[in-house]
Amino acid sequence: MAEGREGTEAIPTAAAEDGCADSAAPLAAGPSQSDASLAETFAARMTLDEKYDLVRSIGEECITEDELRNLLAKKPNPICYDGFEPSGRMHIAQGVMKAINVNKLTSAGCSVKIWIADWFAQLNNKMGGDLKRIQTTGRYLIEIWKAVGMNLDMVEFLWTSEEINKRPNEYWTLVMDIARRNNLPRILRCCQIMGRNEQDDLTAAQIMYPCMQCADIFFLKADICQLGMDQRKVNVLAREYCDAIKRKNKPIILSHHMLPGLQEGQEKMSKSDPASAIFMEDEESAVNVKIKKAFCPPKIVQANPCLEYIKYIVFPWFGKFEVSRDIKNGGNKVYNSMEELVSDYESGALHPGDLKPSLSKALNQILQPVRDHFKNNAEARELLKTVRAYNITR
Repeated sequence: MAEGREGTEAIPTAAAEDGCADSAAPLAAGPSQSDASLAETFAARMTLDEKYDLVRSIGEECITEDELRNLLAKKPNPICYDGFEPSGRMHIAQGVMKAINVNKLTSAGCSVKIWIADWFAQLNNKMGGDLKRIQTTGRYLIEIWKAVGMNLDMVEFLWTSEEINKRPNEYWTLVMDIARRNNLPRILRCCQIMGRNEQDDLTAAQIMYPCMQCADIFFLKADICQLGMDQRKVNVLAREYCDAIKRKNKPIILSHHMLPGLQEGQEKMSKSDPASAIFMEDEESAVNVKIKKAFCPPKIVQANPCLEYIKYIVFPWFGKFEVSRDIKNGGNKVYNSMEELVSDYESGALHPGDLKPSLSKALNQILQPVRDHFKNNAEARELLKTVRAYNITR
């Protein structure tokens, strides 16, 4: 788990698995009941195949596809669970990609519960284990999702500490039963979910963490676990727990792709390394510098972070990628599919020197409403100032 709307374009609510938007109409953001009703009406007009394709497009992996299709056929408003540790500034994968994925889910009629894992961040010693700082960071992250255009019609933000304290007997009974049915090596194999590994010197609190995250799925009555590939192991643990207690309806695992860091060899963005990621309130000049310095070898598609940004952020957002360049270099070109872009890049027809400025321009267009929000809203501005002053602890 270790990860309103003002003046922004609507995020396309559907995208093909190669990152290209389809023709599904976007929904306006907003938490009102009438908007929620509009979202449900929109979803009701979709065929089962359309719903399935839209939801499935989120996941790099789905366990299992048959179960997902069956769920969407039988339940008009499945509950999707996502969660995050408030542990520092928000990078673009956590901000824009999550907004895109949530908007797809709500467009398909899903209710999304976003678990603000403040107690988990404390267990994991994020922000030095200071709960007040963790909760302040959580409020800052919610402000970003509002500003970037997450459709809040069918979304609930739930604070771990508050919700568990409302039903402590139910929650802790679940945690104890999960812990009782698993040995220590099985729990330690889940340490990746909190950015650790089995060789780390873990505290007793961190050993509790996987059992609690597994319990969250059942506590929230989630039908779908919509988290990153780095959370896969604990979601599989939840399905194994269903086998142990002979529960037929297992949570479906929909694991989304993890964007790499901007530098060579960085499999994942790091909040503690500002050069590895673009943050949601980065100024335009900072975005331009980071993309200019990003690893992007000519004609090489594999492990190229700039191409990953285009595939998983730019195409789902705009449905296209526009390249601006001199006539002598081929002139301006609009790419309508990732395959077309990859073909040109591998052949050398599209050079990093032209791709990078165009990528910077697209990202800055997405991020501008967030910058405006933190500039013009006094409360948001103060939150950002406070969070920027915090030291990020691993």
